Amino acid sequence: MTAGNDSVLHLLPMVFAAPNEAVERAGAVLDADPSPLHASVAHQVIGIWQRDFGDMRRALAHLRRARDLAARADSAEREADVLATLGVALVHAGRTRDGLAAFEQGVARGTGHTRARVLFRRAYVWWVLGRHGEALEDVRRAIPVLRQADDVIWTARALTLRATVHLALGSVERAEADFAAAEALWDTTGQEHDKADAVESRGLAAFRSGDVPAALRLLDEAEERYAELGTPTFMLTIRRCEVLLAAGLAREALAEADAAIAALDGIGGQSTRKAELLLVAARAARLADDARTAIARAALAARLFAAQRRTWYETHARLVLIEARVAAGRASGRLVADAAQVAERLAGFGAPAAPEASLLAGRIALELGWTADAERHLAVAARSRRSGPPLARMTGWAAQALRARAAGSTRGVLEACRRGLDVLDDHRMTLGASELRARATAQGAELAALAQRASLASGGPRRLLVWSERWRATVLTAPPTRPPADPALLSGMTAFREIAARAEEARLDGGRPVPVLEREQRRLEREIRSRTLHMRGEASGDGDRFDVDRLLRRLGDGVRLVELAVLDGRVHVLLCGRGRVRRFEAGLLAEAEREAEHVQAGLRRLAHPGAEARLPVVEAAGVRLEELLLGPAAAHLGTGPVVIVPPGRLHRVPWALLPALRERVLSVSPSATSWLRAHETTPPPGGRRVLVRGPGLATGGAEVTELAGRTVGGEADGGYGSAGAPRERGGRDVRGGRAGPGTAAAGEGPHARPTAASDGGHGDVPGARGGDGHGGQVVLEGDEARVPRVLRELDGAALAHIAAHGTFRADSPLFSSLRMADGPLIVHDLERLDRSPYRIILSCCDTARFASVGADELLGLVTALLPLGTAGVVACSAPVNDAAVVPLMLALHKGLDAGLSLAEALRDARAALPGDAVHQATGWAFSAFGAA
Repeated sequence: MTAGNDSVLHLLPMVFAAPNEAVERAGAVLDADPSPLHASVAHQVIGIWQRDFGDMRRALAHLRRARDLAARADSAEREADVLATLGVALVHAGRTRDGLAAFEQGVARGTGHTRARVLFRRAYVWWVLGRHGEALEDVRRAIPVLRQADDVIWTARALTLRATVHLALGSVERAEADFAAAEALWDTTGQEHDKADAVESRGLAAFRSGDVPAALRLLDEAEERYAELGTPTFMLTIRRCEVLLAAGLAREALAEADAAIAALDGIGGQSTRKAELLLVAARAARLADDARTAIARAALAARLFAAQRRTWYETHARLVLIEARVAAGRASGRLVADAAQVAERLAGFGAPAAPEASLLAGRIALELGWTADAERHLAVAARSRRSGPPLARMTGWAAQALRARAAGSTRGVLEACRRGLDVLDDHRMTLGASELRARATAQGAELAALAQRASLASGGPRRLLVWSERWRATVLTAPPTRPPADPALLSGMTAFREIAARAEEARLDGGRPVPVLEREQRRLEREIRSRTLHMRGEASGDGDRFDVDRLLRRLGDGVRLVELAVLDGRVHVLLCGRGRVRRFEAGLLAEAEREAEHVQAGLRRLAHPGAEARLPVVEAAGVRLEELLLGPAAAHLGTGPVVIVPPGRLHRVPWALLPALRERVLSVSPSATSWLRAHETTPPPGGRRVLVRGPGLATGGAEVTELAGRTVGGEADGGYGSAGAPRERGGRDVRGGRAGPGTAAAGEGPHARPTAASDGGHGDVPGARGGDGHGGQVVLEGDEARVPRVLRELDGAALAHIAAHGTFRADSPLFSSLRMADGPLIVHDLERLDRSPYRIILSCCDTARFASVGADELLGLVTALLPLGTAGVVACSAPVNDAAVVPLMLALHKGLDAGLSLAEALRDARAALPGDAVHQATGWAFSAFGAA
């Protein structure tokens, strides 16, 4: 080879080091009237770029031209190399037969080092086709020759490919070893695209080993690297969607896959990638309960895979298609046979999805009453419960639970469900982000439902309560991982706040959104969310199990806890108190949800004067809600305080509207476990109170102004802290002076929380009073009410009252916010607190709205506070009349000053309101959460 030849050949590795520069240089070579050999290289470079990043038709045209020019140059080695590149392109274009024929010619024409490169590329094609045995054989033949030739780049590629094949076969340890060896080689090269691919591959390995946060972090890093090179990332999208599905983010995965399909179609890209994107979109649609879309995507994917002669992938597409048809209510004997055939083929391939197909076949057979067939298929699926990644083991335990149910063994069902949910608990606790923990619970929904049905059939309400708690609000059982002191994350949140504030200001000034600001806000939201999803969990999954006797001891004789469990669409009321648990059957959940929406609409109208005629309609809806949600249990509530524990889908019910609850001390909790934790939480020392007034309030935050103006500790207004102590505004705090109510030592004084061994006194009511030792008051308003200062003062406060516009984000609940002087204070901000306020009052609209996700989880402002040390929250679930809120809040604080709990004070505050429709609706819209 001459120096000129070496220079032109250098363009080939440049395609994956600096793709765009390589194409430009190849074009310059062709413009210079090159020799056939040089022209062949230049056309091959352009063909590779178009094949991987552009239009497949153009790729094939360039590569055919490169092949013809290589033949004219009479270079067998050059021709073999081009034939291999052309073979890959033909397979990606869906022309599998022609592609494999090109490889046969390439292997025959090449020798030594060149043939090893051809074998590597054919191994890649075998992997694309799902023929993993052939792939491993070809790469086994190629690697020693590439190493002997000291070809670092192609050896690293071959190791990466072998690792990827191992992953497809479930051999994670072998894959990780090959990835590590390949990455060591990549570090010695300048192949930036290959380096990005190595990071992407490590992300895939992390995912296969069950480390979702690490997978997301590595895939995001790979995406950043690809972006710097300006190359499309369709394979990365497929892998990212797989991880999103494992994290419970099905709708997000579906949107990403559909967008990638549209982009691929727009450039005339690889048919093979389109089929794979359709498959992952079908999986996402199925998990998002969109059976129609899943069927359409899976059927098209199966047709494309069949045309491409990709049996491995076609079989996986058929599995998703059967699952979607079953979800659409089309279970039949034919589907049992189809699922069994798919399971057999997947097992023959060594595919990790084989147990999933066997479970599907067994589940359909059970529905049809074919117990013998069901047992055969479920026994095969159950083998996976002992080993493999968490979700595979859960598949095995689900199969074992169904086997036990078919055999009539309640004990066997419950044991299998317990073991399966333990696996998922361990998996969830590796996730640091509360959103991922919440969404991951959906993967245990079937096991939880099986256990609840078995508990109901066994006739024991205590057992049903235990299993209701086993999978209810589990995210709140442990604090989320505190976000790291990541400078990029912190600067991103600051930038987000600034942009969001500017966008809000523009909307208020001109009444129109500003597209450039909104686009930047969405970009920053994606960046913040992405970084938080990378967090790995720190807490162990071996927390305290729910204890019914412990709950009953804490409730004592006066308090009733009402937990609503939903089985097969019907509400079952578990009434706890006076040392026992009783079960009552109520109405249908769907009817209750519809009634709750009608009530919400009525409350929205009653927030405005002139809608008084709606009041009887709303009150009548409250009567119907009571019948649907409490049924006969309403007559057995006694006369004392009540704690309501609703399922996530009923989070918008204004419980104080129900006649049986209207005059009671009433609190709401996501779970009995959450209530117990709040009940046993001790208040912080010092008793510091924080009053925050955000901008733009219709009343100017009038209650904050009046509360701040009260004499601190004075008897006339109930006292706020040290008697006669001076009070300062603008964010300055006040401390010192004579101890006010609640400063007694632990276990002493009229408002002290009882010890763990005691059951009497005020500690038995929902939201037992916590002995606050008042350590002064901080008032933040105007420019002082900025997020960093507000967070600093909230941390460890005894009581916080925040009057600020609340915004609930159903699309992204952890970006629900409270509007401060410098922009929104979001849930992600609250998760940075070491300890959130012991009590917190959120006096504006929509602060108690949640997104129901996962099996039975809630994401929103209130649920972000509860695991962080907050024992009680008062918040609002509907739009309210701002002016009517002021007397409610003042009356609420008056009760707190008198030593009442939040629930007691809110009950009395409602009773003190004027009797008109606006004030009544305002009182019903607020709820007390927790137990303080």
